[in-house]
Amino acid sequence: MSSKPSTPLTVVIMAGGRGTRFWPRSRSRLPKQCVALTGERTLIQRTVDRVEGLVPHEQVLVVTGADMADAIREQLPELPPENILVEPRGRNTAPCIAWATVELVRRYGGDAVMAVLPADHLVDDEKAFQSALKAAAHAASSTNGLITLGIEPTRPETGFGYIRCGEALGEWGDRSFHHVQAFVEKPDQQTATEYLASGGYYWNAGMFVWTVDAIRDAFHAYLPNTWAAMARLEFDPSAFSELWDSFDATSIDYGILEHAKSVYVLPAGFGWSDVGSWTAIPEISEPTEGGWVESLGCVAIEAEGNVVHAPEKLVALVGVEDLVIVDTPDALLVTRREDAQRIREVISRLEDEGLTKYL
Repeated sequence: MSSKPSTPLTVVIMAGGRGTRFWPRSRSRLPKQCVALTGERTLIQRTVDRVEGLVPHEQVLVVTGADMADAIREQLPELPPENILVEPRGRNTAPCIAWATVELVRRYGGDAVMAVLPADHLVDDEKAFQSALKAAAHAASSTNGLITLGIEPTRPETGFGYIRCGEALGEWGDRSFHHVQAFVEKPDQQTATEYLASGGYYWNAGMFVWTVDAIRDAFHAYLPNTWAAMARLEFDPSAFSELWDSFDATSIDYGILEHAKSVYVLPAGFGWSDVGSWTAIPEISEPTEGGWVESLGCVAIEAEGNVVHAPEKLVALVGVEDLVIVDTPDALLVTRREDAQRIREVISRLEDEGLTKYL
């Protein structure tokens, strides 16, 4: 089974998230995907770089929010202006994908293959990543199914949802595809350990490949209100503002993938990280004195396991372990690594107290 898609491979990059777990470095107008966490290229620039040579720039769409659109445009001047789709209000991933689908219908027709990628992840092996995308595109064209990339787990991770792999479907591009038996919520530590030991479970990375017609059919079957809005929008683009609130405000996982029948998984390994919070920095950077420190210099005395972002300062760490310290011109974060996920509580408090200038 190696037939190739006869229409172009297109890419839709979802870039609407605020990246609140990277506060205070990530802000509403300069969110996580627009920040260079390692190296000089930002996460969204690296996402576009990742498909270079596989998909031309004119076939890459980015869907983002109004408050971050200027930053996205500034960082991606190589993309045609009409390829930056700006949502008036964020309504989760299903509306994002639905709007992009309408645009691709208009430009390429229903046979076009559509790869959907998050804007704020990292991949170590870009060659392997492109190979997986090509194989998934072949499978999507041949089966009219919905393909998800399942990441081979390397540890018992409790922060990700999982995909339970079912029976074999076949091979495309010399890669094996399987039926998805179930999407599994984030497990506790014991369950995650069992998943890793048993095999057949893969991290759900939120990367999907399908034909435009296949995802349109899925919207029709499982989110009919969204499908109706899409159908009208295809014929009357000027009605977009009126129709946007008719799109179901749900994720593509909950709205479609957990209900659809023809959902397949490609197990893949290419050094993936969702860079979900400051505690992910040790996964993507080399250790330094005191832990993982980005600064003008660091003096560490009996200090280890710390994650520090203070690029404009000399940092001294004395007798401390497993802290996260993030310094910006107007805000300072200090927390234990084990509490780093609670940054969302800080965001909620700032919103409640009207301190939106810090968001």
